[in-house]
Amino acid sequence: MLDVTRLRVLAAVARHGSVTAAARALQYAQPSVSHHLARLEAETGSQLVQRVGRGIRLTEAGRVLADRAEEILGRLDAAEVELAAYTGARAGRVRLAAFPSALGTFVPAAAAAFAADHPGVELRLTEAEPPDALRLLRAGEVDVALIFAHHDPAPGHQGPVAGHQDPITGPAGSDRSVAPRADPADDGLRRLTLLTEPIYLVTPVGLAGDELTDHRDRRWIAGCERCRTALLRSCAAAGFSPDIAFTTDDYLAVQALVAAGLGVTTLPALALQAHRHPEIRATPLPRMARTVDAAVHGKPPDPPATAALLAHLRTATTAWTPAPTTAI
Repeated sequence: MLDVTRLRVLAAVARHGSVTAAARALQYAQPSVSHHLARLEAETGSQLVQRVGRGIRLTEAGRVLADRAEEILGRLDAAEVELAAYTGARAGRVRLAAFPSALGTFVPAAAAAFAADHPGVELRLTEAEPPDALRLLRAGEVDVALIFAHHDPAPGHQGPVAGHQDPITGPAGSDRSVAPRADPADDGLRRLTLLTEPIYLVTPVGLAGDELTDHRDRRWIAGCERCRTALLRSCAAAGFSPDIAFTTDDYLAVQALVAAGLGVTTLPALALQAHRHPEIRATPLPRMARTVDAAVHGKPPDPPATAALLAHLRTATTAWTPAPTTAI
């Protein structure tokens, strides 16, 4: 069986880039770090590090084991906190990773309500886009991850997005319980759908055209990788490929670029609610939407603090009103 202390040493070397820096971070003597690495190589029967000049670097086997070590150590740390909360050794802690437009809209209300109801529980918030949030969740560095998924029309599709059936979340707009549902595509991951938000075509004030195809010859502004992919799929379904001139996941910058006449884009309702530039026009695209889920890892039941945070997120998003369905 692999020694946890030695895994922690390997993870520290991978994170900090050298034996010296890892020793400093762990408050170990440098020879002790080298000894643990050597013992770990003996335990695994693999070369995990190799010398490069006066330093070292991880081999391919070392990188693989270091990545797994991060996940293992994160889950162990989370288990210690959860067990301490159950046994009353400490008040507890819950950590949430959320994307920017969620942090700018419903998360503060949920966090404030949680803090008021559970003053002895420490709540930590981390900004992260969905791929990073899920990585933190799987590694045990957060307890809840807010993520989103775009639902786009297929070529020729004319039906309303409200009828979309998602294999994980169910019909858009349907009733959901507070218990997260298992994700069949990811063993150990469970999701709770919080809301479905409309997607808007965002153009400068005074620019005509309420459909994607009305702007097929204009320059476009794309967001994060998932948003960019959704934009490309939607434009492809409409029969054209957008000329993407700018890419930024900062929705304030996106709106400023549009207002300056440098391009057009699409944005979800939460981004427009979090910040609205006065010189843009937003038109709903009725066949496009984005679902927002709260994801947790591991089998139920959830720790009390995690379950309470999920309930407050559910309450905050239930009170959320989607943006208008006409141009604004």
